[in-house]
Amino acid sequence: MYPVIRLAWQLFKHRNDAPLPLTGTHASRHYCLPWDIDLWRELNNGRTLTLYDMGRITLAGRVGLLPVLKRKRWGLTMAGAAVRYRRRIRMFEAFEMRSRAIGWDSRFMYLEQSMWKLSGECAGHVVYRGAVTGKSGIVSPDEVMAALGHVEPSPALPDWVVAWLAAEDMRPWPPMQGD
Repeated sequence: MYPVIRLAWQLFKHRNDAPLPLTGTHASRHYCLPWDIDLWRELNNGRTLTLYDMGRITLAGRVGLLPVLKRKRWGLTMAGAAVRYRRRIRMFEAFEMRSRAIGWDSRFMYLEQSMWKLSGECAGHVVYRGAVTGKSGIVSPDEVMAALGHVEPSPALPDWVVAWLAAEDMRPWPPMQGD
């Protein structure tokens, strides 16, 4: 089940936080709860991706995107992700999530998120290719930036993101169906 109450709590908790610049980092604290775990009593990989939603949505609020989405009747969708899991987060363990936009191109926005153990170790990292959508499909990032009042060009995407995107372009679609 989607953690609607936890998302509402994050939005409420951060409602008075200072606005962030478009590429600013939103940090939030979370706990691995009993319904977040797998058979090994650690944060389930699927729930990890759902928890990252909380960071992205709250980040969208802090950069001013949520009111624009509401006014324009736009939505957000994810169009791809590259995920790394490196350290276990155990039941009841607290962790910090960091979320930020790293840039955009003619179609997509790129977001980076990470989960940090209180020991300072990075437990996981994801980079997302996201899109704003409207009635006619994907809304160009230029139109989104204009609606936000943002006039600067995108920061250069890091080389590792550019390499990931190049690898994604080589990946067959639709995928093979197997035997």
